[in-house]
Order: sequence, then structure tokens, then C-alpha cells
Amino acid sequence: MPKFVIERDLPGLGTMSAGELAETSCTSNKVLAEMAPHVQWLHSYVTDDKMYCVYIADDEGAVREHARRGGFPADAVNEVSTVIDPTTGEVP
Repeated sequence: MPKFVIERDLPGLGTMSAGELAETSCTSNKVLAEMAPHVQWLHSYVTDDKMYCVYIADDEGAVREHARRGGFPADAVNEVSTVIDPTTGEVP
């Protein structure tokens, strides 16, 4: 399945408590269970005002449907074409 990076604008996100983040994760997990196996959440990066989530999904529509059902913004959904890291620059 394709991999996607989702950008969510959430002002004040960085000030949420651990309990609030857990509640958000729980909501997401419930929707994911309903949509399985069409979309899967891998992990997210939380910043002060945004969340960047990494998903694998059938398509962008499945990612957006998860956001709609969960009540989450999905301000940008981008399909990952390639993953690189420091070893990409190593000469064989």
C-alpha cells in the first residue's frame, strides 16, 4: 500500500496534555478499526501548532475519510514517492 504524510494544522497542539493526546489517539484508533485494512496509522510528529502523521492506505481518499470520521483536519495529504536517509549518499 502507498505511504502518505498528512499535515494537520492544530493551533496550540504542543500544549495538549498527555491525556488529551491519548484521547485523540483513541478516537483515531476506533476509526482505524472500522476502516481496516484500508488505512493504517504508523506514527505522528507533534509540534507546537501542527501534527505530521505517517499512514499507509489504499489511496488518498481513505486517508481523508479517516480524517472526516475522526473529526481531524487533513490540510495536506501527500503520497510518499521515495524515502531517503544519510545512507542514500554513501558510495557503494
